[in-house]
Amino acid sequence: MARTPSERTRRGRDDGGGARGRTAKPTAAQLKYLERGISEPGGKLPLFDDEGRQIKRQTIEVCIEKGWAEPWFSNPLKPDWLVCRLTEEGRRAIDGSAAC
Repeated sequence: MARTPSERTRRGRDDGGGARGRTAKPTAAQLKYLERGISEPGGKLPLFDDEGRQIKRQTIEVCIEKGWAEPWFSNPLKPDWLVCRLTEEGRRAIDGSAAC
């Protein structure tokens, strides 16, 4: 039986421990996304990568669920865009990944 994208996403987000962000480590794509918020005012996370491609929504949603990012504000011109900022837990996840 084929799973819907949201079912696949939910399964991929389970870190086994149930603790938001504390036991899981960011993937390479998530880490790259989160690191971009370190030098931005307010920890604003990008909507687009270095090559101008939109960041995958799944990457953003997983980071929100893990507590590494949080929605910041809604863009009335592009309501489907998730404008987020880096959380303290996200900073710890970046620091923890650098130690490995």
